[in-house]
Amino acid sequence: MEENTVKPGLFEKGGKLGWLHSSWDAFDTFLRVPATVTSKGAHVRDAVDIKRVMIIVVLALVPAALFGMWNVGYQYNLATGDLPGFWNQFFWGLFKVLPLFLVSYIVGLGIEFASAQIKGEEVNEGYLVSGMLIPLIVPVDVPLWMLAIATAFAVIFGKEVFGGTGMNFLNPALLCRAFLFFSYPSAMSGSQVWIAHRCGADAVTGATPLSYLSEGQGAMDALSNAGFSFWQMFSGIIPGSVGETSVIAILIGAVILIWTGVASWKIMVSSVAGGLLIGWLGTLCNATDIPAYYHLVMGGFALGSVFMATDPVTSAQTECGKWIYGFLVGAIAVIVRLFNPGYAEGMMLAILLGNVFAPIIDHCVVSAHISRRAKKIA
Repeated sequence: MEENTVKPGLFEKGGKLGWLHSSWDAFDTFLRVPATVTSKGAHVRDAVDIKRVMIIVVLALVPAALFGMWNVGYQYNLATGDLPGFWNQFFWGLFKVLPLFLVSYIVGLGIEFASAQIKGEEVNEGYLVSGMLIPLIVPVDVPLWMLAIATAFAVIFGKEVFGGTGMNFLNPALLCRAFLFFSYPSAMSGSQVWIAHRCGADAVTGATPLSYLSEGQGAMDALSNAGFSFWQMFSGIIPGSVGETSVIAILIGAVILIWTGVASWKIMVSSVAGGLLIGWLGTLCNATDIPAYYHLVMGGFALGSVFMATDPVTSAQTECGKWIYGFLVGAIAVIVRLFNPGYAEGMMLAILLGNVFAPIIDHCVVSAHISRRAKKIA
C-alpha cells in the first residue's frame, strides 16, 4: 500500500517557498495567536507574550504621538499665522510626521525580516516599539536619508549583532538618536527647534525651554519673558520634538503601562526623585533659579522616564536595582542640563549611561543579597 504523505504548505519548511517561512509566519501571526504553546521546560505558562507587551506600549504612545502631530501644526500656525483651526493643524502635523514613521518602520522592519530569514528564526515583535519611538524623539525636519542610516545602524549594531530582541544592552531608539547627534550634529536641533517648512519657504525655528537653562540665575526670567509657563510646558503647547512636549499625554501612557504591569513604576518614581534632588541642589548652589520640578516638564525628561528608561531589556532587572537605576538616570539628566551648556538635553545620555551600568547594578544587588543571606546562615 502506498503511504499517505502530507505535503508541506507553500510557505512551510520543505515547501516550495519554505525559505520565506520566517516572513510568512510574521505576517500570519501578526493579528492572531499562533497555535503553538510551551509544552515542556522551565517556562512560565502565561497568556502574555512579546507581541501583547509591545502592542500595549505602542498604544500607550498613541496619545503623545497624536498630540505631537497637532502641536507641529499649531506651532507653525503661531509662527506664520497660517493653518487656523484644529483639524488643519493636526493634518499638517500628520503630513510632516508620517514620513518619519514610514522610514523608521520600513528600514527597521526590513532589517529585522532579513535577519530572521538569514538565521531561519521567527521575526520578533520588539521593533514595534522602537519604530514608534524613533520618530517621536528625533527632530521632525531630519533628512529622511539620515534617519534611514541611523535606524539601520541602531537595528544592526544595537540589536542584531547581540542576538536580536531581548539581547541588546542599549535602547535602540536612543541609539538611533545618538548616532544622528554625533554623526550629523548640524542637522540636529540644538537650542533652536524646527517648527515648520512649506512649499520651499525657509524653515521657522523657535527656542525651547531648555535653551534658557544656560542663563543661570536669569533662567527663570528668561523663561517668563519667552512666555513659557509651567502649565504650557506641562500641557505641551511649546516647540520641541514630536512626542516629548505634552506631559499630560505621556502621563496617560504611564497609567496604561503601570496598570497593565508592562513598565516598572519604581523606575519612573526613582527617576523623578533623582531629577528633583539634583534640581534642588542646583538651586541651592545658585547654579540656576529654575525650580527643581520644572525639569520634570522640560525637554524629554517625562518621555524618557516613562517609555525608555523602563525598557525591560536594557534597564535593571532586580527590584532594588530598579530604584538605583532610575535614580541614576534622573540625576544624570539634570546634571547634564545644569552643568553642560553645550548640550541642553541630558536625558538621552543619562539613559544610555544607565543602560551600560544596569548589569553592574544588578550584579552588585545580587552579590549584596547573597552576602547578607550567607551572614544570616552563619
